[in-house]
Amino acid sequence: MGAFKAYDFRGIFEKDFDLETVYKFGYFLPSLLHADKVLVGYDMRTSTPAIFEALSRGIIDAGADVYSMGLTTTPMVYYFTARHHFDASVMITASHNPKEYNGLKVSRTNALPVGFDTGLGELERRIREEKVIVSERKGKVVDYDVRAEYLEFLSQYHHDLQNLRMVIDCSNGMASILVKEIFGEEPLYLFDTLDGTFPNHEANPLEPENIVALQEKVRETKADIGVVFDGDADRVMFVDEKGDFIPPDLIIAVLGHYFLEEKHYTGKVIQDIRTSKSVSEYLEKMGGEMEIWRVGRAYAAMKLREIDGSFGGEYAGHYYFRDFFYSDSAMIASQVALYIFSKMKKEGVSVSQLIGKIRQYANSGEINFTIEEKKEAMEAVKEYCCAQEEPVKIMDFDGYRVEFADWWFNIRPSNTEPYLRLLMEARTQALLDEKLLMIKKVLERFMVG
Repeated sequence: MGAFKAYDFRGIFEKDFDLETVYKFGYFLPSLLHADKVLVGYDMRTSTPAIFEALSRGIIDAGADVYSMGLTTTPMVYYFTARHHFDASVMITASHNPKEYNGLKVSRTNALPVGFDTGLGELERRIREEKVIVSERKGKVVDYDVRAEYLEFLSQYHHDLQNLRMVIDCSNGMASILVKEIFGEEPLYLFDTLDGTFPNHEANPLEPENIVALQEKVRETKADIGVVFDGDADRVMFVDEKGDFIPPDLIIAVLGHYFLEEKHYTGKVIQDIRTSKSVSEYLEKMGGEMEIWRVGRAYAAMKLREIDGSFGGEYAGHYYFRDFFYSDSAMIASQVALYIFSKMKKEGVSVSQLIGKIRQYANSGEINFTIEEKKEAMEAVKEYCCAQEEPVKIMDFDGYRVEFADWWFNIRPSNTEPYLRLLMEARTQALLDEKLLMIKKVLERFMVG
């Protein structure tokens, strides 16, 4: 079953999975998570209605009730899973993937993520090996419209942003159901109607071609900031007043102005293993203490809860908050970041100037190499680099992060594709270019094609 991934169940509908599999997924989920009711929300993809029907039928045949939130964002499902004490929830979405994809994001008690190692692997086994026996007491579908309650929760992060000229790109995704009630009518909105065919651009803001319209509109209207959400609105990214993309990990440092400097939160700040050293150096000046951990919500949300951290984020544009049950919320992140940008503008500091103060390193961005022998290639890179120069620190989870006096690299394998992912930073662009060339030469003998 090709749709079972490390973090969720996702793939091309009717190729990687079908409605029978979705039905069995729904049937076996309540017993797996010891739940007599399952919270379900869904996005606007064209395959979503059929998937919702099959999933619900499975849950009902298992004797559990479906609490249907209807069209919703993924973070809304996380919030109400924890807030209203559900032991199981499912968000039907493929997040940022193209239109032909769909999937299921599963959470358990306290909105803890369910990945392959924490339940989905066992669910796959049951779907493959066990029989469906329809319960004598069938469940039911309960309409569960809690949008007003969610907007009330988000209102605590509301600030006057009238001095900020904003362009907000909803990617024809689920952010559209919230943004105008949160940010009002003043911003210029792009692609704010729900459309699961993504007629304007795909809902993945990390791909440069998907933010071109936003960049052009920011420059054209002389806006202060551009905001773009992904398909299920659990990720948010920004472009500055020049239309330049802001690396998402640097927004962790921006959030520090609110949580550390203004609110005086205590508790570590989490970052993933790819995060720029600029972030830790910037936040440490505010008294922040960093915790570096693995990539992905399945790991970040658990780690933030484990250490009772205050907030944090990832290179991919997820931001996690203690006040959000240690889960990720693009709406909280955008509200807080925009408040800080507004505050800085009042002090005469533009978005690009603030980001310029944070960014102190030349960064390669994440580079993919097509390599089958991923473990061997990673070892070769680590051993070669450490033979050339004494490392300051080596982290050996999620691949390797090896830090030297003036540069560092993270090399990590893809969970689902024959890719090695490399990200590097150095004090100067010249040093970065030199070290990148060195590592590429090591990887050449492992590369496919």
